[in-house]
Amino acid sequence: MSAKPSRRDRFRPAELVGLALAVGLFAGLVVLFTARDLGLAAIFLGIAFIASLLILAMLALVTGDTTTPPGDRRDGH
Repeated sequence: MSAKPSRRDRFRPAELVGLALAVGLFAGLVVLFTARDLGLAAIFLGIAFIASLLILAMLALVTGDTTTPPGDRRDGH
């Protein structure tokens, strides 16, 4: 009864990390071009990466699969 996850389900975490990395790089580049300080840009890159990863993970949990597997009903039937 082991259900094999689909290819899309297996690559979902990599998509979230990649999107968070893109957001972090964008924020880091904006700060680098405006402030011209590499250290400050690295700090903003890290903060934006972590914040966007957290937000994307929370959104993925909210929009996750809401169907209950058979045998996991809580109403006693």
